[in-house]
Amino acid sequence: MQYKVIEIFTSEEARWQGKRLYTAVVRSLSDLKIAARCIVTRGIEGFYENGEIATSRLEVLSYNMPVRVTIIVPAAEFEGILSKVDEMVTDGIITVRDVEVISHKTHGVLMPRNTRVLEIMTRNPKRVSATTPVSDVAKLLLSSTFTGLPVVDEKDRPVGVIAQGDLIYKADLPMRVGLLAEADRQKVDAILDTLAPKQAREIMTHPAVVIEQNGLVTEAVDLMLKKKVKRLPVVDEAGKLVGIISRVDIFRTVMTVCPDWGAFQEKGIRVQGLHYVSDIMRRDTSTVLPDTPVEEIMRVIGCNDIQRVCVVDKEGYFRGLISDRDLLIAFSERHPGVWDYFAGKIPFTERGKRSRELKDHLRAKTASDVMKTQVVTVREDTSIEEAMVFMLEKALKRLPVLDSEGKFKGMISRDSVLRTIFAS
Repeated sequence: MQYKVIEIFTSEEARWQGKRLYTAVVRSLSDLKIAARCIVTRGIEGFYENGEIATSRLEVLSYNMPVRVTIIVPAAEFEGILSKVDEMVTDGIITVRDVEVISHKTHGVLMPRNTRVLEIMTRNPKRVSATTPVSDVAKLLLSSTFTGLPVVDEKDRPVGVIAQGDLIYKADLPMRVGLLAEADRQKVDAILDTLAPKQAREIMTHPAVVIEQNGLVTEAVDLMLKKKVKRLPVVDEAGKLVGIISRVDIFRTVMTVCPDWGAFQEKGIRVQGLHYVSDIMRRDTSTVLPDTPVEEIMRVIGCNDIQRVCVVDKEGYFRGLISDRDLLIAFSERHPGVWDYFAGKIPFTERGKRSRELKDHLRAKTASDVMKTQVVTVREDTSIEEAMVFMLEKALKRLPVLDSEGKFKGMISRDSVLRTIFAS
């Protein structure tokens, strides 16, 4: 979050509409309810342009003491605040400067309550028009870290959104974008060719769920959870697209502004009222044993519409994690037929019949052969805030949860974290 500082050098006698100037400034800015702070300090001595000396010493007659008003404000709010202050200050000097903010913390909450969407949104996002070929939409997502795009009309107003699910269920993209990115150029081109005849307006989800740039971040979170979306197009007063706010934008901001819970723990400081990972994890997550054949793992992933499974032993201890991407990479070079398992609408149990050699190979390999063992995990007693930091730093959407003995207990997701930290 970028901030700026506005300073007003004035005097006790300065007025605005009959009130002391510094009082009027404080009242006026506080009514805006923005994530800013202001302090008024009274000097002990000074002088003014006309040579008048201000002092509290008895031998000098002037007692019109110098006053400084310091306002620290999010950069996104700066222009509006400066304009207001400039109008009010008829006697004084106004200065501005950039400032490096290390953190912005408020007691009892993870983010200043009045933080507005425009302060943390991603500006000038990628977008497509209603007539953009779906193949171009897919290309744009393949080359990006995000999995959704706003669709705009000729006046740059959002009319819809295309997410990964729209490509899969409405445009028949045979696999998620992350998997398609692992394919060779020839396979990608062949799949994109099948998407070319359709246009964005045919598959987009509409109308677009948007939020106004001056809306509060808490309102954006409520809207995301209510509409079950991962991102929101942000519009200005005229309805034009000016940004995107996603769960990652919110997590990144919270990570910057929230207290350092780890440091608290190291010093033995107890923090009351925290939520823990155990409060929000899913306990019905699919698991497999280390000796489970890869063929069965692929069936579990396909039939349950999930992207990963955890590997646990018979005693329940966590041993590793397997994603559909891991499977594809592990077998695609030596067994090109594995693409049929991921790139078709045929049920997993039927796809193997098309390649007996591949099917036999998949039966021979087990979870322990393909699982990742270097996996970021969290314990049940980890605070949700700490888990969120892990997810953001490692770009993870889900985290396995273990108990104190290392036994697998469930999974937490970005959605469950977001839902909990903004529950109040």
